Amino acid sequence: MICFYGIIDIVQVDIILKKGGRAASVLAEIDASVGLLVCMFKIGVISDWLRLPFAESMKVCSEMGADGVQIYGVRGDICPENLTPAKTSELRKIVEENGLCVSAICGDLGGHGFMNKEENPAKIEKSKRIVDLALDFNTNIVTTHIGIIPEDKNNETYRVLQDACNELADYAHSKGAFFAIETGPEKAVVLKEFLDSLSSKGVAVNLDPANFVMVTGDDPVAAVYTLKDYIVHTHAKDGIRYKAINPRVIYDCFVDESLGDVKIDEYFREVPLGEGKVDFAAYLSALKEVGYQGFLTIEREVGATPQKDISLAVDFLKEIMI
Repeated sequence: MICFYGIIDIVQVDIILKKGGRAASVLAEIDASVGLLVCMFKIGVISDWLRLPFAESMKVCSEMGADGVQIYGVRGDICPENLTPAKTSELRKIVEENGLCVSAICGDLGGHGFMNKEENPAKIEKSKRIVDLALDFNTNIVTTHIGIIPEDKNNETYRVLQDACNELADYAHSKGAFFAIETGPEKAVVLKEFLDSLSSKGVAVNLDPANFVMVTGDDPVAAVYTLKDYIVHTHAKDGIRYKAINPRVIYDCFVDESLGDVKIDEYFREVPLGEGKVDFAAYLSALKEVGYQGFLTIEREVGATPQKDISLAVDFLKEIMI
């Protein structure tokens, strides 16, 4: 859906849209012809980070001005093994009654993703059920971390990840869905080469610009152009990098807290939107240029006042989009 801000001549827009072509070029023509302030994107919120009961979190997201929500589908009441059709319908109704939709389901199963061959059969089967769950919530996107893709294609872990992602890709594609790998552990060019090697486009990208800034030092704007054929969902998150560290060390610490000798905040820090090193004006411009029209879903994993930070992030995105 394209969201137009301002008063437009509907007949004129209809004529332009019938010309066909990519959304970005169509919107550019509308901009030039009628001087509109145009927004291609929808704003989402990862509602779990509000730390509120489900119904209350949907109400708060709606009051903030969000268009949709991303929800976790891996644990607690909202996961395939604990949801009945009746309960799913009840939750979906709560979302819809608040004027929202589900932008994506978070299907991150934790650990080292799909890097462990022995663990993968069970993780793959649960991931398939999470795709089914996503479709029940009227979204076809499941976001996940798969682990760290080695730069060396001859590395055994590379083949283990390929095998797992090929199976996930084939299943998702058969359902008209996507497993969207969240960016961060590797540079964009490494991720693209990996995606190019898979059997179908059922595995895609959830682009998180802050993860590039904080972890790999990659440029998130350049990453948009590198990964443009695969982006189906994005996160709106900001961060600062203080010094470089091997991504494997970071993700090992997240998996095993006993490795906590590494003080992560000495290397990078997540900050409220607009306070970090992500150039959001350039980032959104790049997304618009490659024709992305989906969600900018706000993720605020840390901080003492998540509701305040997320509300300010919604306002920040609305201001910068116009």
